[in-house]
Amino acid sequence: MTAQNSPVSPVTWIEDRVLLIDQNRLPKEYGVVEISRCEDMAEAIKTMIVRGAPAIGVAAAYGMYLGAREIDTGDRTEFFTKLEQVGELLRSTRPTAVNLFWAISRMLKTAERTSGSVEQVQKTLLEMAKTIQAEDLQTCKDIGDKGLEVLPATPEKLNLLTHCNAGALATAGYGTALGVFRSAWREGRLGRVFADETRPRLQGAKLTTWECVQEGIPVTLIADNMAAHCMKLGMIHAVVVGADRIAANGDAANKIGTYSLAIVAKAHNVPFFVAAPLSTIDFELSDGSKIPIEERDPVEMYQVGTTRICPVGVEFYNPAFDVTPAELISGIITEHGTVAPGALRQFQAKQLV
Repeated sequence: MTAQNSPVSPVTWIEDRVLLIDQNRLPKEYGVVEISRCEDMAEAIKTMIVRGAPAIGVAAAYGMYLGAREIDTGDRTEFFTKLEQVGELLRSTRPTAVNLFWAISRMLKTAERTSGSVEQVQKTLLEMAKTIQAEDLQTCKDIGDKGLEVLPATPEKLNLLTHCNAGALATAGYGTALGVFRSAWREGRLGRVFADETRPRLQGAKLTTWECVQEGIPVTLIADNMAAHCMKLGMIHAVVVGADRIAANGDAANKIGTYSLAIVAKAHNVPFFVAAPLSTIDFELSDGSKIPIEERDPVEMYQVGTTRICPVGVEFYNPAFDVTPAELISGIITEHGTVAPGALRQFQAKQLV
């Protein structure tokens, strides 16, 4: 059975510009930001107006086109030099999400392979950005269905826990981890979603619960430190999370707090899955120790809304991601199937470049 589209589309191309759902304003307010310049797209990625590795990749692809459109020259050599500068600007926004780098690389290679005038290259880049977006949507649907195949057979109605937001908002639509949940909901296998709040930015509380409410999917919000208690009581049947970068050996970087959740799941014999497209796998990195970890503004920790929650003089450490070792992961769910983390190399030839 083919999955239906999620009604949420975080990145939309319309006429001559990109529309982004402003995820910083959810769930209190649904708002859209119009992006017509590459510099504005870079800022939107950096400030997390758009976030989630696959969605960042889609946004970056359109950012490359917008940058290419701004290059005023008919000379191909000069054009490619400036296009590489556009790529550097976009690469500087979020260091951990590998889909960003993958999309930029694919756009640059598309430009290099396109013959003809600069104008023809620009048109081809727009079409490639649209292709990347369409591919990601289909990929997420495939991940959802492949994930459904490996969920526990019992009970019939599963309670599934996730961390952060790996849903439609984090992709071209449908989602990776939430894509698995959507497929389970469609087939009558999902009893309830349990969503970690995901400190410090609260993407689980703000975004994952919002998506579930939009579609009538039962969802219960828990604080991050409640997962072990819930597992001990038998309330959680499996954990499915997304990823921002996966090393060749299966170590997976995801939102901070994922590593501790994997340890808790292992202690309670709860299956722990990572759902991600092949574009999230960085086959050039042998293991997770080489994944760069973004450290963000400490304001995310000491302030909720406009309210400061700790005294002046406190020091802060605010890594945005942690790395879950491969041995804690039951399986990595991709659009081509679910494999043990150590078996990812079999999919390397299928990764689009």
